[in-house]
Amino acid sequence: MMAASIVSAAAMVALAILGVAFLLTVFRVVVGPTLPDRVLALDMLVAVAIGFIAVIAIKTGFTLYIDIAISLGLIGFLATVAFARFILTHGASGRAGEQPSPTVAADGKKLRKDGRRKKGRR
Repeated sequence: MMAASIVSAAAMVALAILGVAFLLTVFRVVVGPTLPDRVLALDMLVAVAIGFIAVIAIKTGFTLYIDIAISLGLIGFLATVAFARFILTHGASGRAGEQPSPTVAADGKKLRKDGRRKKGRR
């Protein structure tokens, strides 16, 4: 009986710590300040959710929750990779079409703002 009460108390403490981590992470998602900070916070939210699921699995003894936690980890990893790819292709601003265009071509001639060559005298 003593071991069950220790496990129950440890589960309650773990749930409290995970609750605080969840609130701090949600604060980081809302405040930012940059898009990579928000992506990292979303990845942390997945980790906190996995922690919640694992603690509930230990507390209830229902081991199917562990499979759910593993699946959530895989989905969270794929979402983080997708967000990182989005940041790389669209820049840190997160808006499409704002990638800086080169102003000089490979042959040294200047380009217009739309990326095409300027028509010059020959």
